[in-house]
Amino acid sequence: MARALGRLGPLWAGARRRHPGSDTLRQQKLKRSFSMQAKMPPCDFSPGKYESYPYERMLKIRKQNLSPSLVTYYKKPLLLHQGHMQWLFDYEGRRYLDLFAGIVTVSVGHCHPKVTAAAQKQLGRLWHTTNIYMHPSIQEYVEKLTALLPDPLKVVYLTNSGSEANDLAMFMARLYTHNFDLICFRGGYHGASPYTLGLTSIGSYKHGVANGFGCQTVRSVICKTLETMLPDVFRGPWGGSHCRDSLVQTIRKCSCSQGCCEANDQYIEQFKDTLSTCVPKAIAGFIAEPIQGVNGAVQYPKRFLKEAFQLVRERGGVCIADEVQTGFGRTGSHFWGFQTHGIVPDIVTMAKGIGNGFPMAAVITTTEIANSLAQNLHFNTFGGNPMACVVGSSVLDVIAEDGLQKNSEEVGTYMLLEFAKLRDKFEIIGDVRGKGLMIGIEMVKNKDSRQPLPAEEMSQIWEDCKDMGVLIGRGGIYSQTRNVTLNSNL
Repeated sequence: MARALGRLGPLWAGARRRHPGSDTLRQQKLKRSFSMQAKMPPCDFSPGKYESYPYERMLKIRKQNLSPSLVTYYKKPLLLHQGHMQWLFDYEGRRYLDLFAGIVTVSVGHCHPKVTAAAQKQLGRLWHTTNIYMHPSIQEYVEKLTALLPDPLKVVYLTNSGSEANDLAMFMARLYTHNFDLICFRGGYHGASPYTLGLTSIGSYKHGVANGFGCQTVRSVICKTLETMLPDVFRGPWGGSHCRDSLVQTIRKCSCSQGCCEANDQYIEQFKDTLSTCVPKAIAGFIAEPIQGVNGAVQYPKRFLKEAFQLVRERGGVCIADEVQTGFGRTGSHFWGFQTHGIVPDIVTMAKGIGNGFPMAAVITTTEIANSLAQNLHFNTFGGNPMACVVGSSVLDVIAEDGLQKNSEEVGTYMLLEFAKLRDKFEIIGDVRGKGLMIGIEMVKNKDSRQPLPAEEMSQIWEDCKDMGVLIGRGGIYSQTRNVTLNSNL
């Protein structure tokens, strides 16, 4: 599978090599040659017959009856009909290799037979009863889930989405510390609810109304342009060739000696400056994704989160790891993204891959922090329902039985190294980064300027990949990064 994916690589790079200047005709010829070389891996699964409305009627209903805020991908939106493991099939039976995993959600494969069987069995037994009653699946599931986390992270509150989980994490942090201000990174995505929008710092999600009171996006206070303090070693003001925990480093050079990272030191100084000037002496906490997802698989310097966590705790704050995209073995080397930084958070949030597409999420924390929520009632009708717990439990079983964490590491290693070869070959690939099956490929006008590739060129590459039968994501502040967050079963 990995070698088949490697054959698709040239199209991602377009036709602009390290020495641009080829005319449009040559680009078209190169594109045609790439299209002829690339072949889809074989598949022995045949989808069922599509029996719903015609495409045009579906499109009309979508435009008339669904909220216009629910945007679709591609010039001609896909009408998907069936899924099987790493494959998706449209209404005409055309097959697509899903390299976006339902926006980093399908963790063990579309309609994995073991997960499907567990859900079907539970459907015939008990769909729903609120958590005011005990039912076997919730106890069985949380015991299995907490066994995968280090002490003292052993208390679970089950919810239905990542936004809801981060809402609750914010609430818990404030209740426990009796403080209000929360710190987050620019470029971070932590949800789109009115509360979590204060943590999400990507302009396209902002609606111009008050939200997220008390949330502080980390900024540089010495720069008049209010440049963000996100420790991005490719696009940020500091970076080098040994900064991040990845097989592939940036093309930026540095003179750091072994064990030192000047970029990390500079970003930490900026973090300290923010603590000194932008928030009170006592804060509620700090939230970060171990690898930023929506912003394009951005990785920080290796020691940054460990040092930042210490600084936050000195201010009385709690540290929250948003594992919505990085969790459940996706990074390959570890089950949780925070483990790759050598840290133990005070609160962990998780969603997406937790249920392989089933709507569920969780907040896991310490006994002391969890007790702060018990001062008054806090209730969730659907959180921890029997269906969700059975699905979540079977997902954990499949990850272990099918060796999907190891598979993420092996396939991700191959892909990272192959994409790095493309970066060295093509001028418009500025950066390749990530761990396991969470990979970002940042497209630029040229490597010297690192200016984002124009939107129309990005869109054309995106459309071309789809036309070849490959579905990928796009991320970054300027939508300049190709996101590859594959099903772990690849």
